Amino acid sequence: MITSIVLIKTDVDRIPEIAERIAAIEGVSEVYSVTGVYDLIALVRVARHDDLAEVIPGRISKVEGVASTETHIAFRTYSQHDLEAAFAIGLES
Repeated sequence: MITSIVLIKTDVDRIPEIAERIAAIEGVSEVYSVTGVYDLIALVRVARHDDLAEVIPGRISKVEGVASTETHIAFRTYSQHDLEAAFAIGLES
């Protein structure tokens, strides 16, 4: 699974509607409304690199109100949740 973090600038007065449209796109797992330079952050999870082109420039960038995107592809995932699950293997409550 390939994960990418997409930073999105939008029309500020339409953030909730734009976020909902982006969240409905296949391959988008989560959308966050954030403070700072960007208005939204979307997490995209796909099986192949080629799928990123379909989801990000092919669909997210075409949502009305999206002004620009910046994409970062994750090399490796580190998660406290994953660490806790790994250490809990074989332990009984």
